[in-house]
Amino acid sequence: MKTMPNSTKEERLRWVKPILDKKIFIKDMADVCPFSERTIKYWLSGYKEHGELGLEPKSTRPKTSPNETPIRIKERIIGLRKDRKECARKLAWHLEEEGIKIDTRTIGKIIKKEGLIRKYRTRKIKYKYIKIPLKIGELVEIDIKYVPQRLDRKRFYQFTAIDCASRWRYLEVYDDMGNNSAIKFLRKVISIAPFKIQSVKTDNGSCFTNRYTGYLKSSDPFNPKLHAFDVLCVKLGIKHYLIDPGKPAQNGKVERSHRTDQEKFYNELIFKSFEELKFKLRLWNMTYNDIKHCGLNGKTPNQALRLGVQNVYT
Repeated sequence: MKTMPNSTKEERLRWVKPILDKKIFIKDMADVCPFSERTIKYWLSGYKEHGELGLEPKSTRPKTSPNETPIRIKERIIGLRKDRKECARKLAWHLEEEGIKIDTRTIGKIIKKEGLIRKYRTRKIKYKYIKIPLKIGELVEIDIKYVPQRLDRKRFYQFTAIDCASRWRYLEVYDDMGNNSAIKFLRKVISIAPFKIQSVKTDNGSCFTNRYTGYLKSSDPFNPKLHAFDVLCVKLGIKHYLIDPGKPAQNGKVERSHRTDQEKFYNELIFKSFEELKFKLRLWNMTYNDIKHCGLNGKTPNQALRLGVQNVYT
């Protein structure tokens, strides 16, 4: 009693076996076999090289694609990602300057396949806020970042101001984060900013406000004594906004810029003195204002200032 083959491999072996046992020629087998002579020769070649495993059906998926990104462009993308540590959009703009036109999603797939994407340990919490178009100088976010490296066992603090519309930034480093440093920094930003500052936004740190530290201690809670930072803002005609406690995303522009500072400045450099830190931070400030931003559709903060960018959504 003849049994039917249980797999494609058994079916192919049934036609190849008589030829291997020299009971029939290939040409004669092709006359009675439903497969072509070329197919039978292909099976024989696979059997002689790998045995019965050579008769297993292989994927017919093409190994190459006519639309595949050339290897030289892939290597250039990988090299840029490792050197510049920028997102796919910024890499696309840089490649376009080199005469290479490639889609942002394609770049994203390439760097993901190479394992060069950022891996978050925890799920990011996303807040939904109303996005309002702002003009240059209409709102400036101010925050403080700890300088990771201690100098002579002493901690230093980076004060940061960023314009929400143009992303123009000014950085200064101090040896404390007290009221005097905050006031000194605000005066410096006002004097050096190439635009008129209409309002500032800060967190609820004690150097910016006494909303959670001094109001309840006031002898007249309904008419509390203003913080020195608020007094200066009133004197200069600048509105001072405070974010909600525990919501740093409301100060998202300056918080995101601090991550760039950490990755591209503090992680790359070592400082021997406070003077060297101040000098290199000034150079980094100039460099940052000439970096293309996704929020500006490929423009730099300095270009945004020159073009008078308006209606940039924040």
